[in-house]
Amino acid sequence: MRALILAAGRGVRLRPWTFRRPKPLLRINGKPLIQYQVERLYRAGIRDLVINHGYLGEQVEGFLKDGGCFGVRVRYSREGPRPLGTGAGVRRALKLLGREPFLIINADLWHDYPLERLCGLNREYQARLVLVPNPPQHPQGDFSLRRGKVTLEQPTPFTYAGLALCRPSLFRVCPPRPRFDLAPLLRAAATAGRLQGELHRGVWVDLGAPERLIALRRRFSAGAAR
Repeated sequence: MRALILAAGRGVRLRPWTFRRPKPLLRINGKPLIQYQVERLYRAGIRDLVINHGYLGEQVEGFLKDGGCFGVRVRYSREGPRPLGTGAGVRRALKLLGREPFLIINADLWHDYPLERLCGLNREYQARLVLVPNPPQHPQGDFSLRRGKVTLEQPTPFTYAGLALCRPSLFRVCPPRPRFDLAPLLRAAATAGRLQGELHRGVWVDLGAPERLIALRRRFSAGAAR
């Protein structure tokens, strides 16, 4: 199985830290965020990785290189200076991901979800999502979950965790524009009854805002982080 790490965001909310360093290279306990994702994928047995990047992406390549020092193979999908959005970013990387289902993981996550569990996808589904209970910064949520099927039924008590197993066919019908996000494609698949899902109640933090990054760093300083 191959995996795509989404690492092209500009990290606007994390300025001034991201003026000279891309968000995936911000550090937790002395280690860049993206390194944690690479190491988790390695432990899950996934060694063939694609990383999409844009803003200051040459620094990401300079750090990971070909992935050999981490025991993996890394190839890069380069977006350029203007972000494509998560959906168009995946579409651009498809030529490197092949025809089989592949794992998608956001670079700016802190979690303890066992990635090796994202290895099965029933034939009738286009993707399998990991969901979490709605966090304070996203109280309205994204989806509901009924007997392993992701739906849009109200209320929507769960949020997409930035972890998914997807078929390339999910991106077969995309918006006719160069930039778009993944969320509308997932909602369309849910409406068609073609999304599997599972709920993760363990550790999960979206580190896209300064207060959450600072809080996790303080937990490490206090010896309380996992």
